[in-house]
Amino acid sequence: MKYALIGCGRISPNHIMAAKNNGLEIVAICDIEPKYMEDKVKKFTLPSTVKKYTDYKELLVNEKPELVAVCTESGLHAQIALDCINAGCNVIIEKPIALSIADADAIIEAAEKNNVKVCVNHQNRFNKSIAKIKDALDKDRFGRLFHGTAHIRWARDWEYYSRAKWRGTWAQDGGCLMNQCIHNIDLLIWLMGGEPTEVMAYTDRMKHDYIEAEDLGIAVVKFANGTYGIIEGTTNVYPKNLEETLYIFGEKGTVKAGGASVNKIEEWNFSDELDVAAEVKAQFSENPPSVYGFGHTPLYADVIDAIQNDRQPLVTAYDGKKALEMVLAIYKSAAEGKPVQFPLTECSTLDFTERFD
Repeated sequence: MKYALIGCGRISPNHIMAAKNNGLEIVAICDIEPKYMEDKVKKFTLPSTVKKYTDYKELLVNEKPELVAVCTESGLHAQIALDCINAGCNVIIEKPIALSIADADAIIEAAEKNNVKVCVNHQNRFNKSIAKIKDALDKDRFGRLFHGTAHIRWARDWEYYSRAKWRGTWAQDGGCLMNQCIHNIDLLIWLMGGEPTEVMAYTDRMKHDYIEAEDLGIAVVKFANGTYGIIEGTTNVYPKNLEETLYIFGEKGTVKAGGASVNKIEEWNFSDELDVAAEVKAQFSENPPSVYGFGHTPLYADVIDAIQNDRQPLVTAYDGKKALEMVLAIYKSAAEGKPVQFPLTECSTLDFTERFD
């Protein structure tokens, strides 16, 4: 399967390795900065047959890839994805799918019209820990669900933001909830039933006065199935990343996934006693070298299988829209000082320009 990568920045190594691990034919890479492409060619010993482009539209015309990964700054995801879809390409979009509800809807519509598969890169769904929790939910081991919590307690400093000027801007990124926390937000929505009805939230910029958006977000969510969710996200932790955790509380079960990126089972308690907690913790915990985890390779495998067997991938464009919608609803609730109802029909990060100025 012919594959191309658009955007050779911070997350691109995970995509290149996932493509190689799944036997994809990497035909081209693209970045407006040639030095980033040269770096990836050297680092991953890509063959000389891999073409390098600074214009992704030329890549699409000349190479006609079957699968494209969009790994640029967030504000460009939607337009590039739409151009790929309209060129007949299947697409993996780095999170978030877009920065507005309208753009997310346009991607979903275009994918259906062109009969291509679109996956949003929420790779933590493929963590061993998360897969084990999802299996327990599917088997109704929790009984009645009560609530779930997502905590993202990380650190980002001036050096991080200065390396890419788009980070922390309303036009191209958003704040900690949109960039760092959206993976765990996706997990909370997915595992708690998928249909939020209302959110009440606070956001603030407490430390990073050199960015436009928030570095702290706190929200309480109601779901249609009668459960609740709590979201806490920050990039203010001193002195380094602390944890990303996810709790699920039910009538007959309590679990906690923790570690750097919800990659470890840290609590596992069920009334049915079908398994031994210590064994589950040992078998379904991983220790990845970074917060990006090991999920990219199985996510790529799932997308390839979805293309070959004409089914939807595990993480669809609609799933990507749900995670985006939650973050935008939190922004809206915090800005207006009142609960916000789902679904959102219109909202964009640009609606919150100068929110903290």
